[in-house]
Amino acid sequence: MADENFFERVYAVARQIPYGKVTSYGAIAKALGAARSARMVGWAMNACHNMEDIPAHRVVNQKGLLTGKHHFDGTNLMQQLLESEGIEIIDNQIVDLEKHFWKPEVEL
Repeated sequence: MADENFFERVYAVARQIPYGKVTSYGAIAKALGAARSARMVGWAMNACHNMEDIPAHRVVNQKGLLTGKHHFDGTNLMQQLLESEGIEIIDNQIVDLEKHFWKPEVEL
């Protein structure tokens, strides 16, 4: 059984990702003091698909790949949401990830 408290902590961080920025599952885990729990952050993000106040589209893998895109309604909704925030994506990967990357362990 997943730790609901951990999921809520993940969501608290995810809600703070600024418009036009992305972060990774691992960066959120690190910010929560659970650096080896990136997969659990992924489970939390997967479980939040009906929560409109969580910008799940801004959480990608460490290489900038849109690994969670199949959890969004529509064929390319995750990509469209990111592009609407000014983030360029080619072949399911963020172009210039460093420019758009938000580091919660530094920013929070």
